[in-house]
Amino acid sequence: MKLEYAFFQQLPSWSQAEVLRKEGTLLARRRHQDWEVVLYSLHNRFVELWVKQGVQVPATFHPSANTLDILEPYTAAIDVQDLIDL
Repeated sequence: MKLEYAFFQQLPSWSQAEVLRKEGTLLARRRHQDWEVVLYSLHNRFVELWVKQGVQVPATFHPSANTLDILEPYTAAIDVQDLIDL
């Protein structure tokens, strides 16, 4: 049974992190200072999970947030050379 996004937002952060790992689609990872930031897609929404020394902080985006603005911090980690060589 999939959890509706509205219910997801009502969960405590530790439960949100668990739902992301079980039901979300991992899209990308990046580093920000001492944090590992993992971008997930969950029910057609983007959610970041900020992880540092066992602390996990989910962060959701406003529904009107621009998709390119959300993805921009992750573009440095994408290696397009393999795509160019096809």
